[in-house]
Amino acid sequence: MNHYETVFILNPVLSDEQIKEAVAKFVTVLTDNGATIVNEEQWGMRKLAYPIEKKSTGYYTLVEFDAEPTVVEKLETAYRRDEKVMRFLTFRLDKHAAEYAAKRRAKKAAQAAEAAAAE
Repeated sequence: MNHYETVFILNPVLSDEQIKEAVAKFVTVLTDNGATIVNEEQWGMRKLAYPIEKKSTGYYTLVEFDAEPTVVEKLETAYRRDEKVMRFLTFRLDKHAAEYAAKRRAKKAAQAAEAAAAE
């Protein structure tokens, strides 16, 4: 199994419910095909570097997962078939990138724990 990371941009005119449904749909595609979800982050609405489909913002989501290479093909096919997805990028992480991603997740968890303790 390889470690992958995928980022996709959803159309900004979607409601919160539609965004949650779309993200759940793609996570389901992964888990149904034998992938293990490592991390999922909602980056939220962000400004795009250039307009896509006459839109200047998009809703970003990152999903890290472990899977066989054939799962990526199925996921990208699902992205292409869904009109809510404006752009996507999936790539395999090498050992250094996987270590960096683990450190980033640990740092984010520590910050969340500090914020919870401060309240």
